[in-house]
Amino acid sequence: MINGVKIKKLKVIPDERGRLMEMLRSDDELFIKFGQVYMTTVYPGVVKAWHYHKKQVDNFVVVKGMIKVVLYDSRKDSPTHGEINEFFMGEHNPILLQVPVTVYHGFKCISETEAIAINCSTEPYNPNLPDEYRIPPDSKEIPYDWKRKDG
Repeated sequence: MINGVKIKKLKVIPDERGRLMEMLRSDDELFIKFGQVYMTTVYPGVVKAWHYHKKQVDNFVVVKGMIKVVLYDSRKDSPTHGEINEFFMGEHNPILLQVPVTVYHGFKCISETEAIAINCSTEPYNPNLPDEYRIPPDSKEIPYDWKRKDG
């Protein structure tokens, strides 16, 4: 796994009223600090990629649907430089995925309906100076093909 990436298995607690799932707590081992919480969605088959942050650590949980999150370690000084990780997360695999700074990430909805992800980032978004560094999903800088892989 890419150096600095962390996963927390999430526990869903169902009862006759519905479900409860804690995502991130301030007493979790992987908790860093609170910046903001936001929701993002992606439609079936759509790719949202690539970007990284210089200050912000992301803590993603998918609460509806399924997405494939892909990470790429472009950090020259990292022991996992050049590695790619794929994570299938959502209703059928409830996990929290922590993405460290300067690791490229993107995702694709792989469910038949819109997927909803919640991110609890360590930094609030600054529209005047966004901490987002983007390249297109088909960039040759990252050796990854977003096409579906069968078998």
